[in-house]
Amino acid sequence: MLPFTDPALRDAMAPAEPAEPDTAVVIATSGSTGAPKGVLLSARALTASATATHARLGGPGHWLLATPAHYIGGLQVLVRSLLAGTEPAYLTGHGFRPDDFASAAARLTGSPRYTALVPTQLVRLLDDGGAGLAAAKTFDAIVVGAAATSAALRERAADAGVAIVPAYGMSETASGCVYDGFPLDGVRVDVSGERIRIAGDVLAHGYRRRPDLTAESFSGGWFTTSDRGVRHADGRLEVLGRADDMINTGGVKVSADAVERCLCAQPGVRDACVVGLPDPEWGEAVVALVVPSGEPGDLRAAVRAELGAAATPKRIEYGAELPLRGPGKIDRAAVKTRLASGLGD
Repeated sequence: MLPFTDPALRDAMAPAEPAEPDTAVVIATSGSTGAPKGVLLSARALTASATATHARLGGPGHWLLATPAHYIGGLQVLVRSLLAGTEPAYLTGHGFRPDDFASAAARLTGSPRYTALVPTQLVRLLDDGGAGLAAAKTFDAIVVGAAATSAALRERAADAGVAIVPAYGMSETASGCVYDGFPLDGVRVDVSGERIRIAGDVLAHGYRRRPDLTAESFSGGWFTTSDRGVRHADGRLEVLGRADDMINTGGVKVSADAVERCLCAQPGVRDACVVGLPDPEWGEAVVALVVPSGEPGDLRAAVRAELGAAATPKRIEYGAELPLRGPGKIDRAAVKTRLASGLGD
């Protein structure tokens, strides 16, 4: 979807009005469930993110742009290339096809070689097993962001010889700011009441025409995210899911993210989305939309064994793919609508 095809997003971006001071770009975003908004990013924030990324990956390199440039992940590929003084290669055409990825990678000269993908794209390359996978193996690092990288996907990439770096971040942090669990140089991460907070030069300075939302989210040099997390003793950040993904079923709070991780770890499951739907008996019922990769076993039994009875989905539907909003982000509102109708596809 192009940035301004949604009337609500057009209104939020206000393209006809002057940009706020110190703004280099305004990134259109709506997350997975929230209202449309524009994120204000300075040249300083973009540069800080790109510089810290190169420092973590091993130095400036040659980048392949494989995601739309009007999203922060794609834009940062261009910023990194500009700062490195290198010419990026571009993935052209509509959609993402492994053969096209391979052709674009062949046009990339020099080393080290980097690209940035979303998990869905990585899965397609791994499933391809042909030229696309062969091309993926030639990259020194593939930054994987926009959505969580499951343990199963990490393992598949490692077994296939594809060097990935799972990244956590968002438009408000000028792209990924935590790589493989550890903050980039100049980035500070804190967990307050399970809510992840981020500070550093990579931060946006607010939201387009939303001083109220800016004051709520940005305070004292910190950005308070909508995600829950925990810092381990070694300093690694583990993201537990969105703060609003908790499902209250029968008086018990269940993390949709935890159920999704359990489902995705089962043989025969490629992807899953778990939501809470209104239920006259339970208040909310745990319901899942699963994308199979083979013949899944008893998924309800697997969840029950790992997470308990309350977390066990009352219903599991199957579909060919999950609806997405933006580059790789699951559209949970669309999943709820689909599951409420009782249809997987």
